[in-house]
Amino acid sequence: MRESREDQAELKRAMEHTRARLESLFITLTGKETSQELVAIEEAVERFEAAVESAGGDLMVDEGPTRGAIQPDDPHFVLPQRQDGESVASYLDRMATATDRVRHRER
Repeated sequence: MRESREDQAELKRAMEHTRARLESLFITLTGKETSQELVAIEEAVERFEAAVESAGGDLMVDEGPTRGAIQPDDPHFVLPQRQDGESVASYLDRMATATDRVRHRER
């Protein structure tokens, strides 16, 4: 089944929104990511943020727009950044590991 022009335009808008959100978090994007990869990264970020909030972290301090200017509450609460040349799969693995560390860290 072919997508309508409206469906294609909606998908394009959604992906632009997702890209903008990820870039606002200083996540490096190459422009070659598929829509599925962008969604997977966004979902990984949401899981990480939920874990940080559940552990008592402050997202505005730990990963907000002033990143680097303010010391994070806990270094484990800082959103991992994608390395130059890092594949999406590798980044998602590192995000999962970081999320697990936040969930299981001792208080």
